[in-house]
Amino acid sequence: MKKQTVIPQKRRGPPATGKGEPVVVRMHPPMLAGLDEWIAKQKQPFPSRPEAIRRLVELGLKAKK
Repeated sequence: MKKQTVIPQKRRGPPATGKGEPVVVRMHPPMLAGLDEWIAKQKQPFPSRPEAIRRLVELGLKAKK
C-alpha cells in the first residue's frame, strides 16, 4: 500500500510580517510628493513608503532630544 502524504492547510488571513502596532496615515498629494522626493534621494535599494515614514519619524524623534 502506498503511503499517504498529508499536505498542511495554509493559514488564512494576512501574513504575519511584523509585531508592531499598525498605524494608518492619510496624506495629501503635496506631502506624498515630498515623501517620494525624499525616497528618491536615498541610497538604493530605495525604502518603501512605510519604511521611509518610519525612518523620518525616527529622525524627528532624535532631533527633538
